[in-house]
Amino acid sequence: MKAAARNNWLHILLLLLWIGIGLSLRLTNLAAKPLWTDEFSTIVFSLGNSFLQVPLDQPISSASLLEPLKLTPTAGIESVVRNLFRESNHPPLYFLLTHFWLKLFPIADGFVSAWSIRSLSAIIGVATIPATFVLGWLAFRSRLVAQVAAAFMAVSPFGIYLAQEARHYTLPTLWVVISLCCLVVAARRLRDREILPLGVCIIWIVINGLGMATHYFFTFTLGAEAIVIATLGLVQSWRERGIWYPSSHWQRMWIVAAGTLATSLIWFPKLQDIQGGELTRWIYQSDRVGLAWLEPLGQAVAGWITMLYLLPIQAEEQTTVWVSGAILVLLALWTVPKLYRGLKVQYLDRDSRLGVMTLGTFVAGAIVLFFSITYFFEADLTSAFRYNFVYFPGVVVLIGAGVASGWNVATRIAQTEPVHVPSALLSLLRISNRRTVILIWLLSFIGAVTVVLNLSYQKTHRPDLVADAIRQESQNPVLVAIPYQTHGQTGRLMGVALDLQQSPGSPEPLFLLAPATQNPRSVISTLRRAVTQAPRPLDLWLINFDMDKQPLEEMLNQQRCAAKTKSQAVDGYRYRMYRCTQRPPRATPPQDDE
Repeated sequence: MKAAARNNWLHILLLLLWIGIGLSLRLTNLAAKPLWTDEFSTIVFSLGNSFLQVPLDQPISSASLLEPLKLTPTAGIESVVRNLFRESNHPPLYFLLTHFWLKLFPIADGFVSAWSIRSLSAIIGVATIPATFVLGWLAFRSRLVAQVAAAFMAVSPFGIYLAQEARHYTLPTLWVVISLCCLVVAARRLRDREILPLGVCIIWIVINGLGMATHYFFTFTLGAEAIVIATLGLVQSWRERGIWYPSSHWQRMWIVAAGTLATSLIWFPKLQDIQGGELTRWIYQSDRVGLAWLEPLGQAVAGWITMLYLLPIQAEEQTTVWVSGAILVLLALWTVPKLYRGLKVQYLDRDSRLGVMTLGTFVAGAIVLFFSITYFFEADLTSAFRYNFVYFPGVVVLIGAGVASGWNVATRIAQTEPVHVPSALLSLLRISNRRTVILIWLLSFIGAVTVVLNLSYQKTHRPDLVADAIRQESQNPVLVAIPYQTHGQTGRLMGVALDLQQSPGSPEPLFLLAPATQNPRSVISTLRRAVTQAPRPLDLWLINFDMDKQPLEEMLNQQRCAAKTKSQAVDGYRYRMYRCTQRPPRATPPQDDE
């Protein structure tokens, strides 16, 4: 009894250690990276504000552009839901939680801080660590597997990346973990022909409903779980040479399926509105030719590697980038066989076998669904690693199981080997395999540190680099212009404006959101009017003007605007500065090209 009590306390202390490490990593440099477009969406909609209040078609000040980022005392949850449904394509749960979360923090100068908006996601990310421990124990009936899985969840570079985003990815990840806990309980009950407790059914339905209310991609989690249940049913039917679904132990599964379907169908009208919208157009790719068909596979493999390993692949020095990439490939090739052998060892045990089959089928099913959508519906889900949250916890627990099998490999050999094995060899095997487990965890920890230090998994957009270029190149009045299609472009300008505003001595620019209509000249017409009315000399910064260059260059020549920098491209931005030194000989009246 005393030994058991000491063992329990050891596991509790170890779990607290993983939680402490995970919390430290997720909160370190939390506010150091610049806010980007999607995070501005989180701020605006969580405050109950609207992007529509930002004026279009005219030069505006930083104050006008950043107005939606300020707290509106009269905005409540009704405003959050109304504006989100009108202007975005996401369900409301995370934004409602963020709305109340932000009330806990003082708002300096009227603006929400990066730390306060990201901290909710970070805290939820920490909650996935003990949840992963529970999932590991339920799936493999092993506290060793549970501890190793929790340890890897604490330091997973991909998990750190999700947790430091002010977006709705760690919350559905938590729902995925809990839903998988219900799945493995159900799988064990189905295997043993036992009825699933009604309480588990209710929890499962509620969690699945919360998942759909947080992110629509939770549908892939549900689809992968359905594949697992169907596979279990087919195997059981084949073994019993009979029809499995009328059996009493399957009836509760139909209750779960019906309840989950009911909580999912309420979002179906919204999903129909999203399809083909401007906010999702970027993910569709219908022009693949040749080797481009292999890009999703390469992207998927890269995303899988970052769940365990990562190195400074986004460092400034290109040599470091190439060396890091090569080492990551070698690490993956070294690790995969070890995980495969470890899972084969787990498969030998009856309880562990069910965990391997359930989570393995779940992960494989989710990946098949991803590639099916990517190739048959031309929506490249592999291009955004963050979408892997739908099966990420299953991968982590499988990694934990595969690695943990080597921890007590000597004991397993001693118990199962019919031929005497020298004790010295057993000791060597135990030490070498445990060192391998520790080494893999330390390498994963190094990957987490590279994310924290912004050497990998940098923000999708880099407005800070654009703002730096404006500070370095411009001494004259500044006009920053971008073609407008959705609030995504508004967010891009917000990032630049906020960075400039937070730096003393920066120029006070004006900003222009030029609406893009079906007539490609409409943007040029708006830009012409703005430049005509602007003072001279003027530093004109054009961002993402990816259009027919000839009409644009003709207008700029008419306005006496000459390029002063080369076209530069950073994440989310392609920009160039033109200097307009004098007005044209004859004032060019604004023309309506629309």
